[in-house]
Amino acid sequence: MTRPSGLTLDAGALIALERGDRRLRVLLDETERAGWPIAVPVGPLAQVWRDGARQAVLAGFLNAADGVEIVEWDAMTARAVGVLCGRRGTSDVVDASVALCARERDHHVVTSDPEDFAILDAQLSVIVV
Repeated sequence: MTRPSGLTLDAGALIALERGDRRLRVLLDETERAGWPIAVPVGPLAQVWRDGARQAVLAGFLNAADGVEIVEWDAMTARAVGVLCGRRGTSDVVDASVALCARERDHHVVTSDPEDFAILDAQLSVIVV
């Protein structure tokens, strides 16, 4: 893996954003200033999304940030996620999708559960929030 040059957010990062975590906000601001992209796979988004009216911070971030890409799954991605889960002995397809997304983009994973990603891909760069 080359030196990471972007962020992929998992559900814990999205929850931290919604709760106003200052460290995460600083990280996102620095990322924006550096011109790095931010990826939000659809799995973690589905895990945390409940009501856009009540999740104004998250909704605003997803709608307003220029460098944020919502990463959708296709059949090939679904198969790759399943293969990764099978190889690593886990059933967490959402975390596996985050790991694959970050790997494909040479991103840091932003998470509150670094152990999950150590199991999936110990070579990933992980930032804990």
